Amino acid sequence: MPIQLLKQIYPEVELGIWKIQETADELLGKLRLSEVEMHYYQSLRKGSRAIQWLSSRVLLRQMIQTDEFIDFRIDAHDKPYLFNFPYHFSISHSHQFAAVIISETCLVGLDIEEIHPKIERIAHKFMSDIEMSYLQNENRILQLYACWSAKEALYKLYGKKGVSFRDHILLNPFSYTSAGQISATLAIGRFFKYFSINYQLVENYMMAWVID
Repeated sequence: MPIQLLKQIYPEVELGIWKIQETADELLGKLRLSEVEMHYYQSLRKGSRAIQWLSSRVLLRQMIQTDEFIDFRIDAHDKPYLFNFPYHFSISHSHQFAAVIISETCLVGLDIEEIHPKIERIAHKFMSDIEMSYLQNENRILQLYACWSAKEALYKLYGKKGVSFRDHILLNPFSYTSAGQISATLAIGRFFKYFSINYQLVENYMMAWVID
């Protein structure tokens, strides 16, 4: 897995992104999966989705720097966590890339998406009317992907069900560049908090991450 980016965001937060070139068998040889994980892997259709799933776990293992079994578990809100390692983490993958962010002290969220003009057709589902009015005509598709990935990363950090990207996550206006920050508010029920979300264009993919 040739590294594309390895970034030490803070002393306690690390982000990695890798370009996937291995076969499924090569990736399986680098992992120690539980019976539940193996059953899930076998339930996936052979092809890119299975390879992406495997590669994200290989990348996490390399970032933690362990050969031991990693005990993945799921909480009551379907958020994955590590039972036997003291790391918060978030995983994302899309076509050729797998990405992972880890921290021993901070909650984290991460998303990566391949860029495609089709996002225009679904923008109204995750963007409010106010947010749509802020979009720039220049780089509109890229800005939409920055918005989508930012909301997805924040959703993963929050880690609870019932979040509406359109109604509960509000992004402040921002001028799109190939790498930048977006100020956001997450307001759901009694929970209300401001966040600063980072995004970055990597080849034809948009990646966003958030730390709390």
